[in-house]
Amino acid sequence: MGGILWSRPADTFPEDWRKIPMSKDQYLDYVKNYQLHHDDIQQLRILLHGPNGAGKSSFINSVDTVLRGRMTGQALADGIGVHSFTIEYRTFKIQKEARGTFYPFAFADIMGLENVRGVSVEDIKQVMKGHVRDGYRFNPSAAISDGDNGYNNNPSLNDKVHVLVYVVSADALSLMNPETMRKMREVRLAARDLGIPQLAVLTKIDAACPVVREDVRNVYKSIYIKELMEKLSADLGIPPYCIFPVKNYHWEITPEDVSDRLILSALKQMIDFGDDFINNHM
Repeated sequence: MGGILWSRPADTFPEDWRKIPMSKDQYLDYVKNYQLHHDDIQQLRILLHGPNGAGKSSFINSVDTVLRGRMTGQALADGIGVHSFTIEYRTFKIQKEARGTFYPFAFADIMGLENVRGVSVEDIKQVMKGHVRDGYRFNPSAAISDGDNGYNNNPSLNDKVHVLVYVVSADALSLMNPETMRKMREVRLAARDLGIPQLAVLTKIDAACPVVREDVRNVYKSIYIKELMEKLSADLGIPPYCIFPVKNYHWEITPEDVSDRLILSALKQMIDFGDDFINNHM
């Protein structure tokens, strides 16, 4: 699946092969002015899912950092563990400038996929349907079922997932275990049957590509990053226009404009897709 990556990581196109259509300020205005128009929906629910260590929690922190203008870390992340650091189903809200107010979207974070352990595909399906309550601790040996503590018998549209985001590490994509990709593909088909829109975030682009590590502005000049996106598209079935390369905050202690724009362009698409889903199901 996916084919061979032919270029060297240092190869580049003379011009960007994709343009970021908006400035950072335009993206921020869009996100900060976004509102839900349905009283029954308190928050647009964005589910992040993917392999262990791909950067799901770090992406949440990066979005929080961009929108608040300072480094944050509400979603605990771990860079050295063999198994998933996230073990519970947790919903993370992003605080606005005024204390006690939040953006009308939230990120649902779950245990990572692994070859043998990790969150089960059946658990992810139940999360998408709204059957899993916040704080439920995943059991890799047994999926949640009716009657379990943390099972929501009667989910509303507000409890369900409105957009599904695959988070995949660019520096690990070529080495991903086929069983992990098979599980992701199974989740994709289940989300399709539920009508849930889907997109993907390709993280750790600086670790995968030296020209991006040198200057993140090279991301859409990099032949290697483009090939990685094409491989992910072929393996998972996500169209390339629904795949967004990002550089999560890791070493930095202050936000950076180009990294912010990459994160915000992905976030805007999540909001747009999720908003369409809600409007179509009201």
